[in-house]
Amino acid sequence: MNDIYILAARQISAQSPLCEAWMDTPVSYDEAYVRSIDPDYKPYFAPNAARRLGKILKRALLTSRQVMEACRIPHPDAIITATGLGCIENTGFFLDALTREGEELLKPTHFMQSTHNTISSLIAIDAHCHGYNSTYSHKGISFECALLDAFMQLKNGSIQTALVGAHDEMTPDYFKLLKRIGYLGHATNGFSGETALALMLGSVPNGQALCRLQGIEMQYGTDRAALQQTFGRFLQQLAVGPDDIDAVMIGVNGQASNDRCYAELCPVLFPGRKLIRYKHLFGESYTAPGSGLYAAAVCLNRQRIPAHLRMHPSHTEQCGLRHILLYNQFENKNHSFILLSSCGE
Repeated sequence: MNDIYILAARQISAQSPLCEAWMDTPVSYDEAYVRSIDPDYKPYFAPNAARRLGKILKRALLTSRQVMEACRIPHPDAIITATGLGCIENTGFFLDALTREGEELLKPTHFMQSTHNTISSLIAIDAHCHGYNSTYSHKGISFECALLDAFMQLKNGSIQTALVGAHDEMTPDYFKLLKRIGYLGHATNGFSGETALALMLGSVPNGQALCRLQGIEMQYGTDRAALQQTFGRFLQQLAVGPDDIDAVMIGVNGQASNDRCYAELCPVLFPGRKLIRYKHLFGESYTAPGSGLYAAAVCLNRQRIPAHLRMHPSHTEQCGLRHILLYNQFENKNHSFILLSSCGE
């Protein structure tokens, strides 16, 4: 079976875009609603193209282009995108106009760019890719589904490279709705953010790979014993022991309803393991687990975990990182385990 590598990654988020400055100089927030820090798009898009594209599409295209350029893979075998909300800003524009204009004088661009699979399709058109193209929109497990699809195809040899993206935006109106139902907006140590992440996965290391993607396992349900069995079987299949895991990246976001599950399960599933986090830097969104994977991959590549990622900053900085496990859960029903390993392992 082939080894799977994360060859390159680029992000546009609440942190400085298209770089890894968050490792040393993270941007902090104390508000509940935060939009991404966009780069200057003028060097990357012609003015007429920039006017036609919404923010999420410009972010998706730019991160994807930069990843393909960094890997020197202009035509990946597969383009797989995860998005919980799709192009919700364009959807809002279209629906608002529909209400105001009474179904007349509507702008077709907003309609054409309002569907979820617009993102993956536009990337393929831009890169002249005619291969496998898919979009996963499954709320809080969208990214894990897209990653699992790419992982399985790479493992069985159907493809050699896969561009995997995680893209979501948050409009003020939708944030108000989520706050009203209690899903977001009430955290004391977290915020609602946006995700724009592109990863290139490949079965052949390019000499600059961030890390290896060892495995991914998902489980639905609230049975704690079944979850323990799934996790134990997952590690056994990968020939990794619990003591081999250097840190566990978890998706705490400051919301009591979300964090309670981690507080109850982590001591049972990962006793004695150091816990690290990411949503206090990148924010909460349906595809936020993509940011966690990206952060863990950079930590493995740089062989250090900065203090601002550690749940207990007093823990000493580790050297010789080998394995980082990502554990995410959505609504205490959908659980996922992703194991990353350094390229030297």
